Amino acid sequence: MCRKQPGIAIGRLCERCDGRCVICDSFVKPATLVRICDECNYGSYAGRCVVCGNIGVADAYYCKECTSLEKDRDGCPKIINLGSARVDMHYDKKKYGYK
Repeated sequence: MCRKQPGIAIGRLCERCDGRCVICDSFVKPATLVRICDECNYGSYAGRCVVCGNIGVADAYYCKECTSLEKDRDGCPKIINLGSARVDMHYDKKKYGYK
């Protein structure tokens, strides 16, 4: 996660991640609007999903539990490292010719 000082930009979620808490991935009681830092909302990253990086369609929220535990104050929640699974998927598609 980025964890820098959040700015005024509001985090977005794609259709697949819509309704999910960005910290704990629960679907219950959205409470606080997610703010992300200016670097995570710059250029082509503007309006992208906070979790997976797809086109954002809805505002992101922290759930009630994460708000009460003050996890919403830890900094920018944007996921930076997508991990090796996504990179492996890209090369598997290239190798086997999937589109």
